[in-house]
Amino acid sequence: MDTPETGGLSGARLQAVLFDMDGTLVETEQYWGEAMFALARELGGELSVAARERTVGTSMGTALGILYADIGVTRTAAEARADARWVEDRTAELLAGEIHWRPGARELLGEIRHAAVPTALVTTTPRRLADIVLAAIGRAFPDVPPFDTTVCGDEVPARKPDPAPYLQAMAALGVEASGCVVVEDSVAGSTAGLAAGAAVLGVPSLQPLPPAPGLVLRDTLAGVRLADLTEVLAVRDAVDARA
Repeated sequence: MDTPETGGLSGARLQAVLFDMDGTLVETEQYWGEAMFALARELGGELSVAARERTVGTSMGTALGILYADIGVTRTAAEARADARWVEDRTAELLAGEIHWRPGARELLGEIRHAAVPTALVTTTPRRLADIVLAAIGRAFPDVPPFDTTVCGDEVPARKPDPAPYLQAMAALGVEASGCVVVEDSVAGSTAGLAAGAAVLGVPSLQPLPPAPGLVLRDTLAGVRLADLTEVLAVRDAVDARA
C-alpha cells in the first residue's frame, strides 16, 4: 500500500532525494560570491551583480569566464588555474566560519532520513571544500549520516548543467531516475536534474529559475514535507504523459 511518504494517488513512488548543497541546503553560496567579487578587485575590476548571478551553480571555469568578460580582462590558462585556486582558498577560509541552514532544509532532510529514504548530496563544489560543509551538516545528524552518497564537482566527468553528476549519484544509490527528486536552487542544477530524468523541486536563492516542464518551483523549503516530494514526482509524470 502507498504511504504518504513514498506514494500517492498518482502511483509515483519516491526512491531517493538528491540535494544540491550551496544555496539549497546551506547559506554558503554567498561565500563563493564574496570570493568572486574579491578576485575581480584583485584583477583591477568590479564584478557586476548581474554577472555574479550568472555564475551561480556553474563550474569554476564557466564562472571565471563570466567574470573575465564582465570586467574586461584576458587571462592565460595558467593564470586562470591560479585564479581558480585563489577563489577556492578564499572560499575555504569563509566556510571555516559559521554555516547556516536554508529555511526548512534541515527539517526536510531530517524527515527524509527518519523515513529511511535514500539521499545524495550532488554539488559542483570540489571535495576539499565540500567536506568542510559536510562536517557542519553532519553535526546536525549525530545518529545517522545525512547522505548515503556524495558527489563533488571534481569527481565527475562533466559538471552541471550536464546530467552526469546526478546520473553518477543515482548509480551509486542503485535507483532509477523515474523515482528521484532533485532539490536545486540554480538554473544549471535544475537543468542537470531534469536532463538526468529526475523530477526537480526548484527553490531559488540568488538566481531566478524560469519555468520548465517537470520543474516545480517553491519560494522556500520551509513547510515542505516528504509527501510533497511525491507530488513533485507526479508533476513530472504528468508532463511525460503529455509528451
